[in-house]
Amino acid sequence: MSLESRVLTALAPWRDAPAWRIALSGGLDSTVLLHLLVSLAQREALPPLSAIHIHHGLQAVADTWPAHCRRLCDALGVPLQVEPVQVQSGASVERAARQARYAAFRALLGPGEVLLAAQHRDDQAETLLFRLLRGAGVQGLAAMQQSRPLGAGHLLRPLLQCSRAELQAYAGEHRLRWVEDPSNADSRFSRNYLRHQVLPLLARRWPQATANIARAAAHLSEAAQLLDELAQEDLQAAQVPCEFTWLNLPSLSLAPLRALSDARQRNALRYWLRSLTPMPDSEHWAGWRALRDAAGDAVPVWRLAAGELRRADQRLWWLSGDWLGIPQAPAVQLSPGRWLPLAGNGCVRVEGQLPVGDWRLAYRQGGEVMSLPGRGHRDLKRLLNERQVPAFVRPRLPLLLCNGELQAVANLPGLDGADSGQWQLSWQPPMSDQGLSW
Repeated sequence: MSLESRVLTALAPWRDAPAWRIALSGGLDSTVLLHLLVSLAQREALPPLSAIHIHHGLQAVADTWPAHCRRLCDALGVPLQVEPVQVQSGASVERAARQARYAAFRALLGPGEVLLAAQHRDDQAETLLFRLLRGAGVQGLAAMQQSRPLGAGHLLRPLLQCSRAELQAYAGEHRLRWVEDPSNADSRFSRNYLRHQVLPLLARRWPQATANIARAAAHLSEAAQLLDELAQEDLQAAQVPCEFTWLNLPSLSLAPLRALSDARQRNALRYWLRSLTPMPDSEHWAGWRALRDAAGDAVPVWRLAAGELRRADQRLWWLSGDWLGIPQAPAVQLSPGRWLPLAGNGCVRVEGQLPVGDWRLAYRQGGEVMSLPGRGHRDLKRLLNERQVPAFVRPRLPLLLCNGELQAVANLPGLDGADSGQWQLSWQPPMSDQGLSW
């Protein structure tokens, strides 16, 4: 099957997309993809084509690449958008550049639009070897996906079944010109070392090494999909709602997870945590076992890259963003009927009209007592225990005091306002920053 036919087959499910946007670096691979799509558009009904060039500014020579991409796109009649990005300094320039690049792509993609990236079969083989050497699991060894959601649209790699040699042949046949990134020849970078040193050596012994490694990635991708389906089934029983739905936090019931084998527990949690935080390595999973097996009255915490997993009353809770900090004491002027922002702790509102008095908001300090009709004075700690309010929520619950006496605890029915219903204290907790992994 010709290169054009394979690309058209890979793109078939996406023919109704509102737009196809090509990630154009100006190098060989993306230049071939752009030229090939423009050629196909002359005889096929394709979505509107445009290109995006991400300018990292990491090398002086890279300053000439946007102009090259403009000339190329002008010659082919394709609109081009050049997007400069700031690459954060750190240990891995490759990783930081990739994160900046995909953050820009996410922001630029409109609803339903498809970003077409030019990674090919040789790139897939390099990715699998790279991740294998880092000790990745099945999900990582599945390497690059053919397609995945990205921002409001999707990322698609239509060249994954095509070799670098085929792209070079196409470029030669059509006399294409492209830019060469000098860093691609620097074997100090791990991927370049695999490309220039390891894979050629393997190919001399096993001529089909690259194709076979890429095929193994496809098998592992299928295995990863099956593990995801198993995780979805295992999580169904654990995703039962609780009475604290107003917290708007990701949570799971612990009991159904305990009934699974250790391997299935890890598989289910990996799936659940994937969109929340980078995955921990194998050794770090000891934190999960410690949290799971802690004594019933303990308040265990499993700290991960982007947040924390907490256990409270046999339920798991994911905390990130403002939930990881200590909220400042409320310092807002009460204005009934309006939502009032609380520093690092969402917002609060008094609904109705408060009686005359010295009213103020506060957080729990310990020792608070509340007077309840028919029950007399009750310790706030005991009241929170009765309601099984998670421990991590208690220091954040807004309290309403009048003349120094506790009158209401936000969001807890029977404790959140006047018995007459004349006023009520409501709280919108902070959102838990979900975060992304690529």
